[in-house]
Amino acid sequence: MEHSDGQAGEGRVKNAILIAGPTASGKSAFALDLAERKGGVIVNTDSMQGYSVLDVLTARPGAADLARAPHFLYGHVHPATAYSTGAWLRDVMKLIDEGTLSARPDGTFFERPGDGSLLERPVIFVGGTGLYFRALAEGISEIPNIPQRIRDRWRYELKEQGAVKLHSLLLREDSAAAMTLKPTDSQRIVRALEVLDASGRSILEWQAQRGRPLIDRQSARFLVIEPDRAALVRRIEARFDKMLDMGALDEVKRLVALNLNPDLPAMKAIGVRELQAAMAGKIGFPEAIELAKIATRQYAKRQATWFRNQLGPEWQRLRPGDDLETTIRQLVSTTT
Repeated sequence: MEHSDGQAGEGRVKNAILIAGPTASGKSAFALDLAERKGGVIVNTDSMQGYSVLDVLTARPGAADLARAPHFLYGHVHPATAYSTGAWLRDVMKLIDEGTLSARPDGTFFERPGDGSLLERPVIFVGGTGLYFRALAEGISEIPNIPQRIRDRWRYELKEQGAVKLHSLLLREDSAAAMTLKPTDSQRIVRALEVLDASGRSILEWQAQRGRPLIDRQSARFLVIEPDRAALVRRIEARFDKMLDMGALDEVKRLVALNLNPDLPAMKAIGVRELQAAMAGKIGFPEAIELAKIATRQYAKRQATWFRNQLGPEWQRLRPGDDLETTIRQLVSTTT
């Protein structure tokens, strides 16, 4: 059997396909078409789609999509959790080490067309979170796990004191880390304090220690979708209207009923605050819908800017007018 270089023991995935793109760019449909034709599996590479409850509002794959190809790391994290890039990378590593991504459900592998030799199942990473892709390709520092009691303590302090006061505390205890953060960046301030509390070392020291990439860069394919801006805006607006028809408002109601800290990442999912404000009578629903669409457009623009400036020359840019069908056929025919 043809194994990936060190895949099981060292977390290396050979022949991975990475598909990045801004929200509503069509990357999930592209990945699903590819996975179905290539016999591959799809791994979520989007921070918001990992949270449960928000099935519709984060545009997670539906039942029909899940039936066409195996999907992993979708909706597996409770909204009360502040999920991080490191936690996601560990979840991917677990899938790799357990062999979940490599074989069919019955444990068998795939035959190579022509000679009948065996090869592992293609792994397709798709999403819009740039830091996840960077972690896959470059590795990240191995920051230690934070005990729950320490997490609870600093989240309580955030709720009681607020981000600005905690930033002042961090400035006294770890001035170098504090200087890299805005006083209002509550999640990163709490993270820095947690790491300092749990390990006695600055988060900057941990971040300076790079881990190993999960993917084999030499055999990987890197793709980023760069859609036409006007077409993307139309897709965003139509998609949000569809989300409302599919029950997005009920999802927000269920999320609010959990009485979570508003600074948690899941509570910042686009549409949550806007619809919550409308439910509370602070604004009208038409205004909430328009604000959510504006926020989505702004988010897509930030994603596109990040991908344009941060992704290197190894990334193939799929621009308006490019024949995606040809690209899929080329990827399907590749059996290296």
